[in-house]
Amino acid sequence: MIPSILAQHVRQGVEDFLRTTFPVFTPFFNGLIENLIEEDEELFKGPYLSIQLPFRQGKEGANFFPDIPLNFTPFLHQKKAFERLSGMKPRSTIVATGTGSGKTECFLYPILEHCYRHRGEEGIKAIIIYPMNALATDQAGRIAEIIWENENLKGHVTAGLYVGQSEREPLRVMSPDGIITNKDTMRLKPPDILLTNYKMLDYLLVRAKDFPLWKQNGPETLRFLVVDELHTFDGAQGTDLACLLRRLKARLNTPQGFVCCIGTSATLGGETEQGSLLDYAGKIFGEPFEESAIINELRLSAGEFLERTLISRIDIVPEDEKDKLDPGSYDGYREYIQAQHKLWFGAEIHEEDFEKDNWRVELCEKLRTHIFFQNLLKVLGGGTRGCNDILAELGKVTPEFQNADKDYRINLLNSMLALISEARVWKDKNKNSTEPFLHVRL
Repeated sequence: MIPSILAQHVRQGVEDFLRTTFPVFTPFFNGLIENLIEEDEELFKGPYLSIQLPFRQGKEGANFFPDIPLNFTPFLHQKKAFERLSGMKPRSTIVATGTGSGKTECFLYPILEHCYRHRGEEGIKAIIIYPMNALATDQAGRIAEIIWENENLKGHVTAGLYVGQSEREPLRVMSPDGIITNKDTMRLKPPDILLTNYKMLDYLLVRAKDFPLWKQNGPETLRFLVVDELHTFDGAQGTDLACLLRRLKARLNTPQGFVCCIGTSATLGGETEQGSLLDYAGKIFGEPFEESAIINELRLSAGEFLERTLISRIDIVPEDEKDKLDPGSYDGYREYIQAQHKLWFGAEIHEEDFEKDNWRVELCEKLRTHIFFQNLLKVLGGGTRGCNDILAELGKVTPEFQNADKDYRINLLNSMLALISEARVWKDKNKNSTEPFLHVRL
C-alpha cells in the first residue's frame, strides 16, 4: 500500500466530482471552483497522519482461563476486560479500542468460559448483536474455529447464526469453520451463543414459529448481551435498539442488573467523552454502567517502543534524487517499493523475493535503527497530526529539510510511510504468517 497515492486518489475523486457537478458558465464566477480546490487549507484539510504503535502486553497468557487456554498473550486492555467479564459476577463493560485490538476476544473468551461452566444447561446464554450480516458471518467463522480446536468446548458449547438470509446448505452441527445456521435446528435445540442482528432479533421475539428458541430460557439463563459496533446505533435506530433490549429482558423475565451488557466500538471512548459514553450505553441497554466500565486501548509510547534500539542509520535520500521519490515516476507499485528500499537502505529486492515475507521482516529492524524513522514517531507522539506540522517539526532536526523544496519533503515522507506500510513481523514463533509492523493511517 502506498498511503500517499490512496490519499491523492480520494482527493482527485472529490475534485472531479465538484468540477463535473458544478460547471460554472457565468463570467463573474469563472474560476471560482478551481480557486477553491487549489487553495491550501480551504476545501481540503490535511492530509493527517497517525502511526499506531503496538498495544501494551498483559502478563497472563494461557492460564487466564484454565479450561480454555489462550493461544496468544493478551494485550493489557484484553486482560482488563477479562478481569471485568470473568467469574460468577461479570460486570457490564464498554470495549472502546482500535482496529486490530482484539475486541472480539475481550468478550468472547469470558462468554465461552461461562457456557462451558454451565454446559448441559439448555437455553441461550449469550446474544451477540451485529449491525451487519457480513460482520456476523465473519465473526461466526472465528468462533467456530476456537470452539472446534478446544477439546473442552468441542461437543459441549454451541453457537448459532440467525440472520435473515438463508444459505443453500445451512449447517445443522458445528464444524471447523462454521457454526449452526439451520434455523429449524436452532428452534429444536437453541445454541448457547446466538449471533444475530437487531432487526432479526425483533422478529425472533414476535414470530410464533420462533417461540421454541426461548422456551428453555429461565430468568437467569441469559447472562451476556453484546452489541458490536455500538456507535452505529444512534438516533432513531438507537431508540429502536433500546426498546428491543428492554422487550427482550421483559420477555425472558430477566432480573434488573443480572445481564452483563457489553458494547464494543473502535471510535468511542475519548477521555473527554467518557461520561457521555457511559450515559449513552446505559440508555441503550437499560442497565447502569459504572465509571470504570470503559476499557480503552493502551499502546506503547515512542520512547518505550524504541527503548532498546540504537541509531545506526542517519542518511536520508538527498534532494538531488527527488525525482526517484515521486511515485508518479514508476510504472507500478512494485517498482516504486523496490526503488524506495534501495534509496533508503542501499539494498536491492530481487524480483523472485518480492512476494516473500523475509525482506519485509528484515525491513522492520532497518527502520527502527534509522534516525528519520525514530524522529517521525517522536514527532507524532502516538497521536494524529497534519503532514505540514510534521514536516515543520522534522525540519528542526533534519538539516536537509530546512531550505528544501516542498515536493521533495512531502515525497520523502511518503516514501518512508510506504516502507513502514510494507514492513511485517512474524505472528508467532513458527513463522508461518505475518502481521503489520505498525499501522499507518493517512
